[in-house]
Amino acid sequence: MSSSDIAACRKLLRGGSRTFYMASFLLPRSVRESASALYAFCRLADDAVDVEGGSLAAIAELRGRLDLAYSGRPLSRPIDRAFAETISRYGIPRELPEGLITGLEWDAVSRRYDTLEDLEAYAVRVAGTVGAMMALLMGTTSPELIARACDLGVAMQLTNIARDVGEDARMGRLYLPASWLNEAGIDTEAWLAKPSFSPELECVIARLLETADTFYERADPAIHQLPISCRPGIRAARLLYAEIGHELRRTGFDSVSSRAVVPTRRKLELCGTALGALQSRPKYLSSGNVREARFIVEAVASAAFDGGAARLPSWWDIRGRTLRLLDILEQIERRDLAARHSEAPSELIA
Repeated sequence: MSSSDIAACRKLLRGGSRTFYMASFLLPRSVRESASALYAFCRLADDAVDVEGGSLAAIAELRGRLDLAYSGRPLSRPIDRAFAETISRYGIPRELPEGLITGLEWDAVSRRYDTLEDLEAYAVRVAGTVGAMMALLMGTTSPELIARACDLGVAMQLTNIARDVGEDARMGRLYLPASWLNEAGIDTEAWLAKPSFSPELECVIARLLETADTFYERADPAIHQLPISCRPGIRAARLLYAEIGHELRRTGFDSVSSRAVVPTRRKLELCGTALGALQSRPKYLSSGNVREARFIVEAVASAAFDGGAARLPSWWDIRGRTLRLLDILEQIERRDLAARHSEAPSELIA
């Protein structure tokens, strides 16, 4: 990737994805640059829907740009070029960014979510896919780690939803599970017409943050199994996003009247804490995954065996190890045959 393309990606993130931008400084340079290209494309896609008044036409345009990137003919724009090079270099399955765009399509039509499971399906698409793509940038492909990367993305998205309840409502969007609102005695249509904070809404937001904490906790052991150079950056992102939830709790869960913001000084403290991940010990890694995230895990596994075997950890890459072994055996056989010919009497060779 050219330095100018990366600079353009970083500039976009500095203004629109400040939490990731700060955490990314703790990633090794090669991962940071690829991650910046990845996040910049995701930011661009998100802005096309949220900031630019995106419609289904905007979604169609995003899919067209994705087509061009995967065909190796990206638009002649810095972010598209950097993204295309990243997905090619790391063998990122198309199902992942396609899943992201599907989630944004749900935003474009202001889709509602009746249950937590419905909301998880959305979070998996707009954030779990990003977590899985980040894992691939760090050379991680095991099903367990990909599933936990999805969990981390879901946790972050649920935190964002809790923080942006009022902002989303003023855009005509409601992500809080309708069943939760009904249980709390909140009429969704009446509330959406006139958003306001109340003790009942406080309970719903608190419940969502508790759910986010569950996903953070499930993802934590996976951070300890990342390459050591990548742990501080991912740990920092996890701490910074979770701190948004802590800040929301400190302000009484009111994300309608105001938006929770983590002070810069606190962000720097958390980045310092994240450096402790260098000395962390591995923890038990659960093998389950959110039902809606299965397509991500399966897509990564399929892509790895179809063409990305060289990127798999040696203990998982059975196919790649077998092919390399056959290649070595073939080379030995050829050398032995050549040696036998060189040692044979000349009249037998003729």
